[in-house]
Amino acid sequence: MEVTSDRKLTAFRLKTSLIERLKQEAKRENRSLNNYVETLLMDATYRKPNAETLAAIEEARSGKELETLDVDHFKEFVASL
Repeated sequence: MEVTSDRKLTAFRLKTSLIERLKQEAKRENRSLNNYVETLLMDATYRKPNAETLAAIEEARSGKELETLDVDHFKEFVASL
């Protein structure tokens, strides 16, 4: 059985402090540095909100139709959700 990989060796110049931070975070998550950085890049590249989320973001930024939260009745508000 032959195992193939669609990966390509690539080199980047990064600040030493950034590399050290990435290594710490990878170790904390029990992952290799390569896997950790690849996952970060995949998330940053492919994470795009859907139409409903984009509409909600636009609505929130516009400030229209905002409701005032009555903190005196917060428990009732949460229960109504």
